[in-house]
Amino acid sequence: MSKVTKNQEVLKSKRFVVAMSRVGKGQVIEFTNKKGVTVKYNHDKVFSIMKENLEKLNCWIKYKSYTATNNIPTILRDKVIV
Repeated sequence: MSKVTKNQEVLKSKRFVVAMSRVGKGQVIEFTNKKGVTVKYNHDKVFSIMKENLEKLNCWIKYKSYTATNNIPTILRDKVIV
């Protein structure tokens, strides 16, 4: 698994987000949910894990993005994603 480098910017967000426009940019996103729990994830790794499921979702088909405000998707909860 890759680590966050000193020069790599960590984007802070109030929701978990995966978007086609972010794929391939190597971004690390720090998501803080409504309960104050923070999760840091590598967008490209998350996309590769979720890709098959994303392609079936209406939000992905229409907007090429997926968001969640309460928690990270179940498929990611047991994985190291940074």
